[in-house]
Amino acid sequence: MSSEHEEDLVFKALAHPRRRAMLDHLKDEARTTGMLCEAFAEMDRCTVMLHLKVLEDAGLIVVRREGRERWNHLDALPIKRIHDRWISGYAAHAVSILDKLRGDLEGSSAPAR
Repeated sequence: MSSEHEEDLVFKALAHPRRRAMLDHLKDEARTTGMLCEAFAEMDRCTVMLHLKVLEDAGLIVVRREGRERWNHLDALPIKRIHDRWISGYAAHAVSILDKLRGDLEGSSAPAR
């Protein structure tokens, strides 16, 4: 699978607020599918499973089965790759612009000699 296709899957998975909320629930510890169904009681189990499938396909969760239980673990590496590829470069550029603006403002407010 190409890197571009993998990024598309991650962006698609992160685009939905319920999936982002599910990732937030998995941030501190793994949870079973049943636990996630309880946390998102406004959705039926089938809908929760569909969202988990999208997250799994994007590589954002890793599923481990223990008997009848399905444990969902967060894998933040795809998010880090998105950050490294898309966000960090733009953030560095924005910081440099803000730094230049600050310098210009401080320079213009300096007392005349």
